[in-house]
Amino acid sequence: MLRILTILFSLLILLAIAAGGGAVYLFWHFGQGLPDYHQLAHYEPPITTRVYGGDGRLVAEYAVEKRAFVPIGVIPQRVKDSFLSAEDKGFYEHPGVDFFGVARAVLINLRNKGMGADRRPVGASTITQQVAKNFLLTNEVSIERKVKEAILAFRIERAFSKDHILELYLNEIYLGMGNYGVAAAANNYFDRGLEELSIAEAAYLAALPKAPNNYHPVRHAAAAKERRDWVIGRMLEDGKITRAEYDAALAEPLVMRKRDDAATIVGADYFAEDIRRDLVAKYGETALYKGGLVVRSTVDAELQAHGSKVLRQGLMNYDRRHGWRGPVARIQPGSGWQQRLTAIAYPNGGEPWELAVVLATSDASAQIGFANGSGGTIPFSEMRWARPWEKEEHVGPAPKRPADVVQAGDVILVEAIHKTDDGKPAAAGTYGLRQIPKIEGALVAMDPHTGRVLAMVGGWSYGKSQFNRASQALRQPGSSFKPFIYLTALEHGYTPSSLILDAPIALPQGPGLPMWRPKNYSGDFLGPTTLRVGIEKSRNLMTVRLAQAIGMDSVADYSNRFGIYDALPRQLAMSLGAGETTVLKLTAAYAMLVNGGKKIVPTLVDRVQDRNGRTVFVHDQRFCEGCWPVQYSQQEMPRLPDIRPQIVDPVSAYQMVSILEGVVQRGTGRAIAAVGKPLAGKTGTSNDSLDTWFVGFSPDLAVGVFVGFDEPHSLGDKETGGSVAAPIFRDFMMEALKSQPATPFRVPPGVRMVRVDPATGRPANPGEAKAIWEAFKSGDRLPSDQEDVLEGEGADGFSFNPLPSETDTSHGLVSPLPQLPAGPPPPMPGGLY
Repeated sequence: MLRILTILFSLLILLAIAAGGGAVYLFWHFGQGLPDYHQLAHYEPPITTRVYGGDGRLVAEYAVEKRAFVPIGVIPQRVKDSFLSAEDKGFYEHPGVDFFGVARAVLINLRNKGMGADRRPVGASTITQQVAKNFLLTNEVSIERKVKEAILAFRIERAFSKDHILELYLNEIYLGMGNYGVAAAANNYFDRGLEELSIAEAAYLAALPKAPNNYHPVRHAAAAKERRDWVIGRMLEDGKITRAEYDAALAEPLVMRKRDDAATIVGADYFAEDIRRDLVAKYGETALYKGGLVVRSTVDAELQAHGSKVLRQGLMNYDRRHGWRGPVARIQPGSGWQQRLTAIAYPNGGEPWELAVVLATSDASAQIGFANGSGGTIPFSEMRWARPWEKEEHVGPAPKRPADVVQAGDVILVEAIHKTDDGKPAAAGTYGLRQIPKIEGALVAMDPHTGRVLAMVGGWSYGKSQFNRASQALRQPGSSFKPFIYLTALEHGYTPSSLILDAPIALPQGPGLPMWRPKNYSGDFLGPTTLRVGIEKSRNLMTVRLAQAIGMDSVADYSNRFGIYDALPRQLAMSLGAGETTVLKLTAAYAMLVNGGKKIVPTLVDRVQDRNGRTVFVHDQRFCEGCWPVQYSQQEMPRLPDIRPQIVDPVSAYQMVSILEGVVQRGTGRAIAAVGKPLAGKTGTSNDSLDTWFVGFSPDLAVGVFVGFDEPHSLGDKETGGSVAAPIFRDFMMEALKSQPATPFRVPPGVRMVRVDPATGRPANPGEAKAIWEAFKSGDRLPSDQEDVLEGEGADGFSFNPLPSETDTSHGLVSPLPQLPAGPPPPMPGGLY
C-alpha cells in the first residue's frame, strides 16, 4: 500500500513539475514578441474636439471615438465602485489574474459543454486583463489570446499602480452609442457630468461593458433595467451602498436624457463646417478627430439664430412671389393612404415642416392627413399665394379656390399656424401650405473692428446642401462693388461733390468686337451729377467714366487692398461688379470702410487649445503690456496697441461711409431706413438679375446678404438687391440693434463738414431745407458755380487734377456743362446694374 502511495505521490510530483514546466514554457513561448506595455505610462487616447461659441455653448463636436479623458482622482467613488462591483470586485487584491475566477469559469464552461448547451464561453477577465486586451491585443476568442492577456496583465500590474490601471480602463472602455469612457457616456446618456450621476445612473454605465448594444435604454429598456438592477445588487453585496440607497436606486426609472438644447448653439452648421475645414487644413485630420482640441469660435448664438431665421424668411418671401411648383409627390387617395404616405421619402430641406397628404378639398379649405393618422385643415387664406409657377420666374393667375392649388392625393409640406392673417388665434389643427425654395442665399455678420464673424448662414438648409454660399460661392457683386471705385476716386483727389457726366457712352472692346454700351438700370440719364448721387442712385454710366478716369490699375489695387479680388482683370466692365467674389470677402471689405480704413482678416475662431490646455492659435495678435499683475493696485489701465495696417486715408473711408449712409436715407436702400438707427450700405444686382446683394453696416456691425440661384438664372423682372436682399438685411438689423442706442458713425480728425445742396454738391444757402452735411478733406476745394465735369468719353488713362487750368483739357474734364439731347434716350442694351 505504501509503495502504491509512494508511486502515486511521485507521479503527482512529476505531473506538477511537468505542468509547471509546461506553464513556464507557455509563458515563455507566448511572451515572446508581445506589445510593449510601457506605452501605457503615457496614455493619450483619441478624445473629442469641441467647438464652443462666444458664450461658451457647444457648437460642434468632432471625433472618431466620443471621449473626454478624466483623471482617476476626479472620477467619483460611486462610479468606480459600480464598475468594480460589476466587473472585478477583487481588483485591488489580485496580481492581475483572478485564479479563483478562472477556475470557476472553467467549471461553468465544462458543465455547459457537458450539458450540450450552446452558450458563449464564460470569461473571468479582470480589469487589468481587459486593459491588456483593449490597449495591446485584439478581440480574437482563443486560448492563445487569453494566455497573452494574462501575461500582459502580470507585467502591467508590476509596472503600474492600481489607480493608473483603473484610470486607463474607465477612460478607454466602450459603453455604446459611440461613447468611449465614462465621462462621454454620462454626458450622452444622461446629460450629466460624472459628479452629478446618481447611484442608479452609475450602475447603468457599469452594466454596459459586457454587451452595450443589448442594453440600450430605449430599444432594450427591460433588459437594460434588469442588468442595471443586477449591478445595484452587487454594489449592496460588496458593501458599497446601504440598503436605503439600494431601495432608492432600484425605484429610480431608467430614463435617457438628451443634451439640453440651451447648452448648444442651434443652426450653426455652416459655421461649424467652415471651422472644421480650417482646422483640418491647419492641423490635419488626426488632430481634429483624435486630438481633443478646444476651439473658441466667434459665433454669437443670438445673431446666428436670427440670421438663419431672417434669411429663410426672405427666401420664402421671394419664392412665394414666384409661384407654386406643385406637390412633393402624389399617392393614390383612399384606403391605405397612411401606409403609402409613410413610404414617401422626406425631402431634404423641409425641416421643420411636416409631410401630409391632401384627403379632400372644399370651397374654403383642404383636408389633410398625416402618417400617424391625425388630420388637419389648410384654409384657403393660406393658399392664396400659390399662383402657378411659369418659366423665367413668371406666375400664372391667382387661385380662386383650394382645388386650383392642390388635389386629393397630393403629398405636400405643411406647418402648424397659431395666428390668422389678421392676428387672431387660429383654430387647433390649422396648417399653412409650404414649399422648399429653389432660390438660395447667404448672410454674414461681422465685427468691423476685429474681423470676428458673429453669424454666418450659408443657405436655406444644411440638410439640403452643405455648400456654403457665404464663403464658397463666387458670385458677381454688381453695384455693391461700386463704393470701392468711388473710394479710389476719393483717394485720388475727387470729392463727394465732384461732377461726373451721366450720359450714354460707347467704348471699344477690341478688334472685331462690337462697342460696349453700358446702361443705367432705370434707362435714363441725369447729366452732370455729383459723385455722391452716383452712388446713392447707383448710376452705371458715371461709374464707368470714373473708373476710366482713375484707371483700372488703381481700381485693381484698391480691390486687392480690401481683399475683394486677388487679381481683378483690367476691364472697365469690372467696375460694375462683373468680377466674382464671396459674401464673406465683400462684407469684410465694407467692414474696413466703417472701421476707418483699417485692414482686418475675417475669422471664425478666436483661440485653439490642445488637449493639455496650451494655446496653439489666437486670432488677436496684440501684446498687452501691463496685463499681467495678479490684482489691481491703482495702476493705470493697460492700453492695447492698434496693430491693424491703415490701407486708406481714414477721411476717405469716412467720406464713403457718409455717402453710403445717403444710400439708405435717399437712394436705392431706402427700405433699410425703417430700422431707425444710423445705417449705411449698398444694393447690388448683377446683369439680368442673376445675383442680388445688400451689404452695409452700423458703426459696430457689418452685414452682407446675397440671394441667387445655385445655377445662375434671372430672379425675374424687377427683382433687385433692393427688393430681395435689402429686406433681409433690414430685418436682421432690426433685431440685432433693437437694444442698442442710435450711435452715429464716428468722424475721424481731418474731416470738414459743410452743408451742401444734395443735387449740385455746392455749399447750400442759409435756410435751405433739403441741404445735407457733406464731408470734405481739410485741403479740398469747395465746389463753385462753374464746376468742371468729368466727361471721359473717348479718353483713356487720363488722370484727375483737382485744380485744372481753364485751357488744359488733358484731365478729361469739360467746361462749361454739356447740353444733353432733348427727348427720351434710346434704349441701351447690355451692362450691369
